[in-house]
This record gives sequence, structure tokens and C-alpha cells, in this order.
Amino acid sequence: FNRRGKPFFLTSPLSLLLDLLPPGVCNLLNPAAIYANNEISLADVEIYGFDYDYTLAQYSNLLHSMIFNTARDILIEQFKYPEGLGKYDYIPGFAIRGLHYDVQKSLLMKIDAFHYVQLGTAYRGLKPVPDEEVIELYGGTQHIPLYQMSDFYGKGPSLKQFMDIFSLPEMTLLSSVIDYFITHGIEFDQVHLYKDISDAIRDVHVKGVMYKWIEKDMEQYILHGDEIYAVLNRLVNHKKKLFLITNSPFSFVDKGMKHMVGKNWRDLFDMVIVQADKPNFFTDRRKPFRKLDDKGSLQWDKINQLEKGKIYKEGNLFDFLRLTGWRGSKVLYFGDHLYSDLADLMLRHGWRTGAIVPELETEIRIINTEQYMHSLTWQQALTGLLERMQMYQDAESKQVLLEWMKERQEIRSLTKNLFNPQFGSIFRTFHNPTYFSRRLVRFSDIYMASISCLLNYDVNFTFYPRRTPLQHEAPLWMDQLCTGCMKTPFLEEMVHIR
Repeated sequence: FNRRGKPFFLTSPLSLLLDLLPPGVCNLLNPAAIYANNEISLADVEIYGFDYDYTLAQYSNLLHSMIFNTARDILIEQFKYPEGLGKYDYIPGFAIRGLHYDVQKSLLMKIDAFHYVQLGTAYRGLKPVPDEEVIELYGGTQHIPLYQMSDFYGKGPSLKQFMDIFSLPEMTLLSSVIDYFITHGIEFDQVHLYKDISDAIRDVHVKGVMYKWIEKDMEQYILHGDEIYAVLNRLVNHKKKLFLITNSPFSFVDKGMKHMVGKNWRDLFDMVIVQADKPNFFTDRRKPFRKLDDKGSLQWDKINQLEKGKIYKEGNLFDFLRLTGWRGSKVLYFGDHLYSDLADLMLRHGWRTGAIVPELETEIRIINTEQYMHSLTWQQALTGLLERMQMYQDAESKQVLLEWMKERQEIRSLTKNLFNPQFGSIFRTFHNPTYFSRRLVRFSDIYMASISCLLNYDVNFTFYPRRTPLQHEAPLWMDQLCTGCMKTPFLEEMVHIR
């Protein structure tokens, strides 16, 4: 109001805000959106870098069955494991990314951001381990000490974290083999079993078996090809520089990019580096770059400059930075592996990073369902009731509280099962973020389901992370707003303390 008591605005601020919103806006999350952990303006980004597998090239889930079956057969034929393992098939949806495996205890489990095992998500083989046994195995607690947890790259002394999408068949094979041994009463050495399965899975990749499947039927295995071309072409048209750093071999990348982008795909990139050996590429200075000719054969000349349109093998980031001068926040690199692709670039070199999380699309669609929203709302309400009413300790009140606690646990389990019956959401335990989520926030400025999400934004768009409230900033329950407005049951005791 002005001095004469008249309003400055003829409409309320809320009405003005509603007028600014485009028609059709709803409160559902968009699976094709990009989500920000840190403020980043694309106008400041001059150079875009990409990983290849599960970043530029997204693969269908059919690939997981092929990896599982081939590694299982390697165990039987080359490692002389029991032929009865041949009866096991891949179980789609058994495991999720980000799980930890305790080698000594043969436990596959989900751990939250505070190093606690989420009860109900610990499996030995294909069967869940009772909560009481899990707690007993860890000395009477759900907590995993820091010295046992994964290191910077997800490899602790006895706990291994599965962080890439290719690890889904590995976890399922690991659980299937353990299930067979337990079911048939066969003793096994946990360390040897884990190493054998890791080696069998590695052979599928290293010996090029997986590459041959994809090359034979790219239409079946590679997704979003047209959209990838649109993203890259758009960036080049806006004068952005592009580069590719991948661990995959040139012939495989070349065929895949020709399928998605066209025979002249290399014209879009200023630099292409294959068989880079990430994460060592980002930390080890010893390997020099080597040039490949157009057929993928090695050249022997010393590399004193990185030329546009040429293909390079191995190398290291320190030479890359020296030869290109591409440093700091003007570089944005996309990858799917939080450790191998993004961690060093963000923490050591100050690059901007974008995480590709294909699971995001499915999880958001579940979050948008009426069943999920109803379950979460009622779960929050029950939690508030339990918090507010816990001071009532008469027999009748205790019974009500127990019933509420039981109902809350049932709803939590129901909500978890909407994502995955064994392990729940990749991003959350019952209420805390997962260990995967914690690393996602730490190592990526932005994250999205696929590179194609960039098509939904202007090349100068600024991503603003939402100011999510800290616990003391936005209380959910009115009795937290002002302790002077409610009865304090322990006031008399507090007086004596003061």
C-alpha cells in the first residue's frame, strides 16, 4: 500500500506468479529434465566432452542377458565350475546400481549415505538375510566403519561397490553362483569366487565378445541414435568444441557412431581418444598419446599436438590439458560412471561434470504415480504423529504408537517395492539418500537420464539447484515452529539443569 492506503498491485503476488506459468504446467516430475546439484550456466561452457558407452551410446537391457550367459559359460567351461550353473538365467530387475558387496561375508546390500545397511536389502545369493543376522555379522550394528567402506573408486579392503550399468549382470551372476553353492551344500572360498566372477565378466568385455554382439545388431542394442546426432550437431552449430574420451576400442566406437550420427561423425569432434584406460587416464602421467590411422592401426610418431579429425589412443589428462589448453569450468564432461568418469575431473581439475543416469527415467515415472504419492504422504503423516505423540507412555497410548510404527514400516516396504522388490530405489533408502546418491551429488554438477535431455534446453540455459531445506530451516510439523507455543513435558527437569 502507498501512503494514501491504496495498493500498488491490482492483483496478488500469487496471481502474478500464476500468470507467468505456461499453460499445462502440472506438479509431476519430468523424466526428460536435467537436474542440478550445482549452479551452472551453459553460456560459460565452451567445450563439451563425452564418454561413449552408456553416455553417447545407450544400450537396451537385452545386452545384460548376453553378458550374464556368456560369463556363466566361461565359469563352467574355463574355470571348471559345476555344470549345474547352466540352469541359471539372468533375472532382469534383481539388482540395482550402487550396491555394495562384502566379499568375506558374501553379502550384496544397499548402504545409505551415513554408512548404514538398509535392513531388508541384504542378500546372500538370491535370498534375503534376516535383519538380526546382518546386525550380528557387523558386531551388533548396521553401521559399516569408514575403513571398511569403498575408497575413492569404490574398492574397499573387503567391500566393493558396483557403480556402472554393466555391473548389473555381474551382481546377478555373483548371487546365482552363491545360491547354487549354498543350495547344494558346497563349500567355497569367498575371495576366489568373487575374483573368478569378476574375471569372467571382464573377459566378456576385454576379449571383444560384447562388441561383436552390438556390431551385428545395432538396431536392437543401441537406443536414441537420432537424438544423439541432434545433440552433437546442435552444439557444433553453436560453435562449441567437442571431444570424446572412452575406454572402448576405435573400431567399435567408429561403427557405433556411424550408426547413430553418420559416416562423417568425426567431423563433429575436435578430439577423439580411445582405449583411454580411465580412471588412470585422469591420474597417471606415464602413458603418452599414440596416433591411429583411419583403419585403426597404430602410428609411431611422437605426439606434439592433438589434431582435429585424428584418432588417439591411451594418453593422459595432463598431456591433454597441456596440448589443448582446455581447463576449468569452461569444460563440461558427461559420463555414466561417477568414479571412473567424473570424480577426478571435478575434484582435481575443476571441470564441470554431467552424470548420465538412465534409471532416472523409470524412477521418476514411479514417483509420479498416485500410489507412490499417496504412500509417501501417509508415511510422512505417520512419522509426524510418532514424533509428536511419543511422550505419552500410558498403556493405551503405547499400543497406538506400536500400531502406527507397524503401519509406517509396512508403507515403507510398499514404497520400496515399487522401485525394486529386493533393493528399492537407486537414490534412497527408506528415508536417507543412498551411498550412490551421496556420490552423485558430490561428483556431478548436473544429472539426467540421457544426453538427449540437452535438446530440451537452450544452449545458454542456466541450471539452478533447488534450495532444499535443511532440517532446521523448514520444519514439517507445526510443533517445531515455536517451543513456547506447546507444552514441554520435561520443563521441570530442564529448570533443575539450568
